[in-house]
Amino acid sequence: MPSYMTSEMMSGEAGARTRTRRPSPRERLLAAADELFYADGVHTVGIDRVLERAGVARASLYGTFGSKDELIRAYLERRMTVMQARLRAAADAYDDPRERLLSVFDAQAVTFAQPGYRGCAFNRASAEAQPDSAAYEVPRTYRRWLRGYLTDLAASAGAAEPDVLARQIHLLYDGAMTARSLDDDADVTASARAAAGALLDAAVRH
Repeated sequence: MPSYMTSEMMSGEAGARTRTRRPSPRERLLAAADELFYADGVHTVGIDRVLERAGVARASLYGTFGSKDELIRAYLERRMTVMQARLRAAADAYDDPRERLLSVFDAQAVTFAQPGYRGCAFNRASAEAQPDSAAYEVPRTYRRWLRGYLTDLAASAGAAEPDVLARQIHLLYDGAMTARSLDDDADVTASARAAAGALLDAAVRH
């Protein structure tokens, strides 16, 4: 390395290398899968389309994931991680336990407002999925996590039967997704939040 290079110059070079780093084949495959699977469906999109969009060889896909099903699993698990983080961040915006529970509808509103929103990725993937496939298993894993998360929040909010309240709020959450997708109801999260609030107030009184 030339002796005249200062630490600032070396730092600048390192930063430039970081900024121009080409995504790995795994990252490119996941990005392509996320775009194509969500837009057109995991059952419709073939491997060739994913490979073309990602710009990687077939060997890279099978060497990294092993199969299309495992690519679907990775795609859905990444979606699950994003949703879990969004729900936790929404709850963390409040100190009041009541508002922390109802914040799941705030997170849902953020999801609905995302550009290109086309409905629940888990519902879309699980349609016609075989019981032993990733498209069947991961959505159910996410739903179990969400039910447990709602139960914990309901307990913290003072619900007498937090598991019952969690189930009721989960149904409202699901219904809001359906209404947003099929009815294009932009205000559905506000309505679902108000209904959940009434259920919570009744659960705490009892």
